[in-house]
Amino acid sequence: MTPLIAIIYTAFISLGLPDAVIGAAWPAMALSLETDKAGAGLLSIVTFIGTISASFLSGMLLKRFGTFAVVTISTLLTAITLTGYALSPDFLWLIVFSIPLGLGGGAIDAALNSYAALNLSSAHINFLHGCWGVGALIVGF
Repeated sequence: MTPLIAIIYTAFISLGLPDAVIGAAWPAMALSLETDKAGAGLLSIVTFIGTISASFLSGMLLKRFGTFAVVTISTLLTAITLTGYALSPDFLWLIVFSIPLGLGGGAIDAALNSYAALNLSSAHINFLHGCWGVGALIVGF
């Protein structure tokens, strides 16, 4: 396995982490933020809107900036957003941070899927999506 493929696999594991964390962490988060269980659904919806928006824009972004730039900037955006999640003083800030979280994750996903589809075998693409599942599973433990 080349180092680039290992990096892409690791990126997909990382994409699975925030997608599953709300479900696993929400009971404790809801108590500390003094909100109800429905808040997790709202955060998911806002995040998914960001993800879908980034997916729709991915062709234009990849054509203009290239895969490396899109993945690098989106990874930075996602890292900053997750830091914001950790430091959010109330539920409203989680909603605000959910928008760039979705945008960053969606752009990374679309860029790496595009790269894999153009440059790797279908077996690698299957393993990439399996790596997403590994990331989501890690949160459950």
